[in-house]
Parts: sequence; structure tokens; C-alpha cells
Amino acid sequence: MKHDEIDGAGLHYAPCRYGLSRIFFRGPKRRLDRPYITFIGGTETFGKFIDRPLPALVERDTGRTCVNLGCVNGGVDAFVNDPTIMATCRDADLTVVQVMGANYLSNRFYSVHPRRNDRFLRASTVMQAIYSDVDFSDFTFTRHMLTVLYAKSPERFDIVVSELREAWVARMRNMLNQIGPRAVLLWFSREPLSDTPWDARPGKLSVDPLFITASMIDQLRPQVLDVIEAQPSDIALSMGTKGMYFSPVQTKAASEMLGIGCHQEAAAKVVAAVNRHAMRAA
Repeated sequence: MKHDEIDGAGLHYAPCRYGLSRIFFRGPKRRLDRPYITFIGGTETFGKFIDRPLPALVERDTGRTCVNLGCVNGGVDAFVNDPTIMATCRDADLTVVQVMGANYLSNRFYSVHPRRNDRFLRASTVMQAIYSDVDFSDFTFTRHMLTVLYAKSPERFDIVVSELREAWVARMRNMLNQIGPRAVLLWFSREPLSDTPWDARPGKLSVDPLFITASMIDQLRPQVLDVIEAQPSDIALSMGTKGMYFSPVQTKAASEMLGIGCHQEAAAKVVAAVNRHAMRAA
């Protein structure tokens, strides 16, 4: 996987590692021996195809060092089991945690890759018993697998969704407990934060973050300073891929990402949250 450039499109990510973490993060590498804010999250936080993503915008507008620990296709599992990331967040003045999908974590039914959480590894015996009519060796990605399972049986699929939601809340509580009290949650999505059933939304299984509801977020509010809702405006969404860096073969992938205008709006909300919550003394 290329970490530094997208197929000659000219965008360099300056990949770097922190401590003993095995994940390559977006650089330039930041110093951790002075006050900083950490950002953890998925592809949006990383800023794929975008020259100056959310963390860089917040750094520019606040003058505070912002450490981008976003991970392409990352979910909670990419962070919660990484001592380096957890320690880096725990030592930060503030940690912004992007809300990531419930499909990107290992659970009682299936396992995902420890770092590339969109990759399906194996189904448990429980899952194989529920879906005895499915050959799980056909799957590489979790979303493809979930799409097939839903098509096979919406009734059986409800069991899977319930398990993923319970696992997500438990994993998030674990992660937030490790980070400590100076964390905020960031809802950065085209979709509003609500309790609308996932299968009643136009995108269904293509929605991000998948299967997350307002009620699930409410369960986490006691562990965080704030919940920031950054649903892009129609104006930001209308910008599409304008100003993004990608090769012709990646046009479709880029069109599915939140663009520059979306990052600018989200950054403004995060900056406001940073200003609301007094930083620890350096």
C-alpha cells in the first residue's frame, strides 16, 4: 500500500510512525514533548485525497499542535488495542475522536484485520451456524459480507446488527476510559446523528458511520467533554471533489469522500469546541 502518494496525483502524506505503533500515520511527524491535541478516526480524519484535512485546519486556526492519528479504513479496533496511540491520547490536552462505524470491529460473529479494519478475516462458529447457507471464504471486506448477509435474510441480519452495536459501545467505553476525561466525540458524516433505523436511510449499508445511532452516542456522553455534530451543509457537499487530489482511476472513490468544504465546516466546529474547553496547563 502506498502511504506517501496517490498514484502520481501529487499529494504526499509524509508517512510516519509514533513510538511502537505499527500504523503509518499522516505526517509530517509532530513532536509530543510539548502541548498538543490528538485526532483519532478513520479515512476522513486521515484526509485521504485532501491536502489540508480537518486536523491540519484546526492546527492552523488554533495555533496548537495537532497530531493526526487517523487511519484509512480504521475503526475502533485500530486504536483501542494500540498502547502507543492510547498513551499519546492520554497525554494530550484534548483528543478528538471521530465516530467510526460498528462494522469495523471484531465481535462474537466475525474478526477484522487489527489495523485495516475494513478487511474481513474469519467468521466465528456462531456466525457460521446462523448463516449456514453462506460461504464466508468468498469475502475480503466486511461491507461486502454484510451486504450479502442482509440480502440472504433481513431477519437473521437483525441479530448481527444488535451484536455489532453492543460490541461497538463496549469497545468505545474501553477506549475512552484509556484516553481519559479530556476527549470529545466528532460526528462527521453526511447523515444526521439520529435514531432513524439504518435500513430506512437511503444509503442503507453504504452509510458511514454504519449502524451508529444517537442513543448509542448518548451512552458515551458521561465519558466525554462534548459531542460535536458536523453534518456538512448542502453548499459544502455541492463542492464535490473540487480541490481534491486523485488519479482518474480513483474518481469514484474520491466522489464518495467528504470534500474540502466539509472539512472546513467540521474544523470550524472543532475549533469552537477547543475554545470552549480550557486546556490543561502545559
